[in-house]
Amino acid sequence: MNNIKLVIEYDGTNYVGWQQQKNGITIHGKLSKAIERVVNEEVALQGSGRTDAGTHAVGQVANFKTKSNIPVYNLVQAINSYLPKDIVVKSAKKVPEKFHSRYSAKSKIYCYTILNCNIRNAIGRNYCLHYSTPLDIEKMRKASKVLMGKHDFSTFKSKSEVLSSVRTIMKLEIKKKGKFLMFTVEADGFLYKMVRSIVGTLLEVGKGKMTISEFKNVVKSGTRAKAGNTVAANGLCLLKVKY
Repeated sequence: MNNIKLVIEYDGTNYVGWQQQKNGITIHGKLSKAIERVVNEEVALQGSGRTDAGTHAVGQVANFKTKSNIPVYNLVQAINSYLPKDIVVKSAKKVPEKFHSRYSAKSKIYCYTILNCNIRNAIGRNYCLHYSTPLDIEKMRKASKVLMGKHDFSTFKSKSEVLSSVRTIMKLEIKKKGKFLMFTVEADGFLYKMVRSIVGTLLEVGKGKMTISEFKNVVKSGTRAKAGNTVAANGLCLLKVKY
């Protein structure tokens, strides 16, 4: 059996997320069908992790095992020929049999983008959150330092999350580029809607509704109700998975 690693880019606007579901069209579903048409057999496609409905990716990773001996340099074009225009396989590589796109991952990097100005945009509206309230970026940067390292992130987890809430954040940067703010977060794993909850809470700090001291207490509390709103999924993009 050959184990094939794929790097995938997609616009999540028209999908209910990555993971295969009974209701709604998914990235996983579209990609699995395209692969099966090429290798002419059923495959168990494994993704590095789920992305929510409306969330995008430029560096999602998945792998599947196949008996097919089609050269990997032919796989990319062949699979892409069966995919819609908003999903594309960027590369394919033969990897060791034990490689698993999720369990072999060391960390993931997400970026959340906000358009921070009075006027919303028409072009690119599906890739950022329009937020008109003025924000104190320096305060948000100072508050974000509280999140660095290994912590219990129960404050930012969804009610449906049942696994351990302990994660390690290695990087959290807030950069301004023109009218856009980019929140880049790298961690060894993420809880469901964790990045979107973190951004929503930092926005409370940025607009002066929450002090840095209060932010620290909210993080330590482990209580989701004390945190800010979960921001919209369209501003979130999976940039890279590291192995």
